[in-house]
Amino acid sequence: MLTKDIVLILAASFFYMASPMLITPLITGFSGSIGASAALMGMIGGLMNLCALFCRPSVGNLADRCSKYKVTFIGAVLMTLACLGYVFAPNPGVIFAARIVNGVGFACCSVCLSTWMSNLLPKEKIGSGMGFYGMMNALAMAAAPAIGVSVYQIIGYRAAFLIALACSVAVAVTIQFVKDKGQPRLQRQENAAEKKRGNLQIADRKVIPIAMMIMLFAIPYCATQSFLVTYVEERSLHVSVSLFFPLYAIILLILRFAMKNLFDRLPFHVFFFGGLCCAFASILLLGWMHSNIFMFLAALFMAGGYGIMCSVCQSTAILLAGEERRGLANSTYYIGLDLGMSLGPVIGGFLYGNLDLTWFYPALLLTIPLNLFVYIFAKKRRFFDF
Repeated sequence: MLTKDIVLILAASFFYMASPMLITPLITGFSGSIGASAALMGMIGGLMNLCALFCRPSVGNLADRCSKYKVTFIGAVLMTLACLGYVFAPNPGVIFAARIVNGVGFACCSVCLSTWMSNLLPKEKIGSGMGFYGMMNALAMAAAPAIGVSVYQIIGYRAAFLIALACSVAVAVTIQFVKDKGQPRLQRQENAAEKKRGNLQIADRKVIPIAMMIMLFAIPYCATQSFLVTYVEERSLHVSVSLFFPLYAIILLILRFAMKNLFDRLPFHVFFFGGLCCAFASILLLGWMHSNIFMFLAALFMAGGYGIMCSVCQSTAILLAGEERRGLANSTYYIGLDLGMSLGPVIGGFLYGNLDLTWFYPALLLTIPLNLFVYIFAKKRRFFDF
């Protein structure tokens, strides 16, 4: 399965994810250091994901109609230009513009690389193949922020942004050596209904429930990502909170590698109910947390829930949509993921500001029955039969 083209796409997927992940933990502090107000700092922090969210439907349609190589290359160039903007930014206005450019480039790379990867895989290997793809993304998400923060602490912001720039350039260079350029696989004849609706489709109807499910898995994870340190400090818990996300990343890598053959053998509902139980356990353990053992177990179950379901939902979305609509399927999936990543911190902030902290994680448990409701609704309406 691991052909030369697939290995190159996996390498490109690591570099495209590493570039913004290097920047994310530093960009608000950097914008503040050159004159941004607190409100503008927050806006700059979330602007890239917001732009990516709005761009995804257009990119999804492009991915099904154009060469994946061309759109990915455009995305890599835009990310490179954004990183140059960060490196040489004289004021917050330049950073604001660079974040918009970065969001467009990130949307192009994320949708097209995942679609490109899926097109290189035989249908019976899409689950395990996309598991490897997700593993490279997880590795970048774990390693890049640590590298960025370390370089910033030793040399400074702009030096860290130079490494992000190198990662963006690496995407553009790596894809030059992929033999299969990811030409579109459109059906020759479109039905009259599709023509009447027009060429641009916002989302794939079959994939919308999957997008909603991954959104609900992402909300507790992203709320935790944003508020775990503050939660531990405010409750005076004696845990090594800095170890939570490295533990999560390591466990996720082990799980994805150990389960690589199961992704193609087991039906979606097995992963869904297993993921739902893991998500429930992780939220409960975080609510009860009073020692490192509880934290370790919470990281383990969160990897088994949100971490595994990211790969499972993406591969399921690809299979549901069909070969000629994989770009739109990926963009629909990423819309759900982006919404979860955006809503998680917002919901976490609301809970933090309006509830006693002992109710922070119990309130997030509401995502479990909501996710179950989406699944039952989708099954009854026959959106999928997995």
